[in-house]
Amino acid sequence: MTRTGVVIVGAGFAGLGMAMALRRAGRDDFVVLERAASVGGTWRDNTYPGVACDVPSHLYGFAARPNPTWSQTFATGGEIHSYLEDVASRENLGDRLRLRTPLLGARWDADAELWRIDTGREQFEAADLVLACGRLSEPHVPAIDGLETFPGPLFHSARWDHDVDLAGARIAVVGTGASAVQLVPELAQRGATVTLFQRTPAWIVPRGGRAFTDAEQRRFSEHPGELARLRAELYAEGEARFASRSGDAAASAAARQSALDHLAAQVPDPALREALTPDYDFGCKRVLLSDTFYPAVSSEGVTLEASALAAVDGSTLVAASGRTYDADVLVLATGFAASEQPYADLVRGEDGITLAKHWSEGMTSFASTVVTGFPNLFVLNGPNASLGHNSAVLMAEEQAAYVVRALAEQRRRADGVLRLRAAAERAYTDEIAAAAASSPWLTGGCRNWYVDERSGRLTLLWPGTAQAFRDRLAAADGSEFEPVPAPERREPSRGEK
Repeated sequence: MTRTGVVIVGAGFAGLGMAMALRRAGRDDFVVLERAASVGGTWRDNTYPGVACDVPSHLYGFAARPNPTWSQTFATGGEIHSYLEDVASRENLGDRLRLRTPLLGARWDADAELWRIDTGREQFEAADLVLACGRLSEPHVPAIDGLETFPGPLFHSARWDHDVDLAGARIAVVGTGASAVQLVPELAQRGATVTLFQRTPAWIVPRGGRAFTDAEQRRFSEHPGELARLRAELYAEGEARFASRSGDAAASAAARQSALDHLAAQVPDPALREALTPDYDFGCKRVLLSDTFYPAVSSEGVTLEASALAAVDGSTLVAASGRTYDADVLVLATGFAASEQPYADLVRGEDGITLAKHWSEGMTSFASTVVTGFPNLFVLNGPNASLGHNSAVLMAEEQAAYVVRALAEQRRRADGVLRLRAAAERAYTDEIAAAAASSPWLTGGCRNWYVDERSGRLTLLWPGTAQAFRDRLAAADGSEFEPVPAPERREPSRGEK
């Protein structure tokens, strides 16, 4: 049994950011559990051809660990993974990391007032538990009739099989989200014949970007102020995008027209262009960035099937339209189990209730971080902590800062226990609902992964700017937690006054 102050689960951006925040607060009594063999989270797991970030590199990193040598405007997945490994090394986290150590279960021990954590190979007792497991960690595999009969290689884009020879293969890709938009042009470029199943088209805007020169990288290294100014500019540009994503009439109309112009310029065939044109409001689903997807879909190497994959009969794929296609390889670019976090079944709070049970009608929290009925538990990248317009790393950093402040409050308490008031969670949930009520995420005429279908609530996206999130968390003063119980009054014994 290992006793420690804080157990952090997950070594992606959120987990490493939490470890960095604790170190900077003078805390070294923590461990980071990671089920895989290296740090990196999403950027370790996603290795499909063309994987890259759609947030500018110099904003997609820790403020305390800027990287002056990013190779290009939008870093590749492998480069981001290397960055995170470098951060772990520079932060001297090696002795805090427990690699190949998955979370198998965690329960709050009310008598001992601590978390008991099982990993199979090592047991932990911790005053505090931080779940930094990520919302894009478990691939979503849709229920498709006959999927198990497919005889060839079949895998999710987030679990890419690099042993499969793609040259000249007939590859079916299911989905037209962020992964597919990056993946399909790469497959076509490699000589594969691609059939792309599209349930719903995406709004796609120009990506742009370029490689950074050696001179620029040296200048960023030698003059940190220039790098800081670039990061500030990119941040401001991201915040400005919130208007178009959230339903501002003028901004949405301008962004929508930009997307339509992009489509018209790159897809000359009017029938294909119509099939690729969304029929829902701009911003309702995640807006994608690409300069290569439309040309790829317009090429002879790609066939767009403008309906979902409905069934599989051996190597024959049946579309919802009734059309059939033969394939050698089947790739599911179908997203992740985001609204129902897989780790939630593993965590039991007071009265033995699981986090999954507490979230049975959609995730709820206060400050997107703390949950009623789960003392001394903090969730990063969980309820309403995602962004559709700016860098998600900004959100994780703000949550980590909130956790550090909460832990300082905890140390001032005689019992060392932080119990979130149910009223605080309800009020925060109501705030989110009110802010999102008229947004395109709820009224825009689409299905998206931001909304939990069980309740119809916006549970993943923060319905405001990154600055608004920072301000909201900074305003938390500890009153969200139940007050420390007053000590029981003891009657004086005989002889005492």
